[in-house]
Amino acid sequence: MIASPNLDQTSKLALDTNSLNGLKNSAKAGTPAAMKEAATQFEAMFINMMMKSMRDATPQEGMTDNQQTKTFTTMLDQQTSQNLAKRGVGLADVLVRQLSANQMGQQALAIGADGMGGDAAAGAGRLTPSLTNAAAMYGNGAALGAGAAASATASKAPPLPATTETGRIQAPHVRAFQEKLHEHAHAAEQTTGVPAKFMLGQAALETGWGKRMIKNADGSNSNNLFGIKAGAGWKGKVATAVTTEYVNGKPQTRVEKFRAYDSPADSFRDYANMIAKNPRYEKVIGSSDAATFAQGLQRAGYATDPNYAAKLTRLIKNSLA
Repeated sequence: MIASPNLDQTSKLALDTNSLNGLKNSAKAGTPAAMKEAATQFEAMFINMMMKSMRDATPQEGMTDNQQTKTFTTMLDQQTSQNLAKRGVGLADVLVRQLSANQMGQQALAIGADGMGGDAAAGAGRLTPSLTNAAAMYGNGAALGAGAAASATASKAPPLPATTETGRIQAPHVRAFQEKLHEHAHAAEQTTGVPAKFMLGQAALETGWGKRMIKNADGSNSNNLFGIKAGAGWKGKVATAVTTEYVNGKPQTRVEKFRAYDSPADSFRDYANMIAKNPRYEKVIGSSDAATFAQGLQRAGYATDPNYAAKLTRLIKNSLA
């Protein structure tokens, strides 16, 4: 027998008729807390409808597809719907605003809670005008869940793939580096259009996967992930370090001043700002191929190493997921 997933009190509301009756009674009080709770359960119902539609559209004729696995999948979808609703995908907030604005919270939430205890379509058909208008903003049940979820997660970084572009499994230190900076790279991608993986590759090349970070005078980390120098226009913190520059193809050791940041996130933001606003890098923006991105950086003069583009391209393709 398959054990039911561990459900907390909030999750039980969508599965337990007695809990729904209690929610209905508390909603009649018209308190903000009851209004929010009922709206959250309504949101969970629509998310579950969306997931059910997705399951129904997927072929289920494999050897592992049987009544037992389908039962477990149904329970898992219910739990997932509750977890997503508790975090919020946007619909509950819309419902609460609609109900509050029209001063119809008590009646609408009581009807909505009652409707969730039976058939989903019947519950939707008994919505008050406020709830109907809010639901109409998202379309039918499946589209509602998908649209709200997409809106809520638009700014969140997508999960990392399990393997690299060439099918290799990443080394532990490589995976750790990517996971640590993935969110910051995704935020920079939103600003520049440059894929997060490309920027992570550049940060890895510049810092040796974080092992060769530029240090401040007191030994602390400068958080400079891209080797950006502190020119005359830089007004922030500065760190001094020994670096290798190529002049006419020949390496020379120099002492240079580099920008210093309070956090890795600040380093990615500054890099994104430079790439997005400096005309030198306009051909780098929108690069969808690792080689094109790397060659664009080198042509723009980002680095003096004649092999910079080749090194960066190889690192991105072979090491990053």
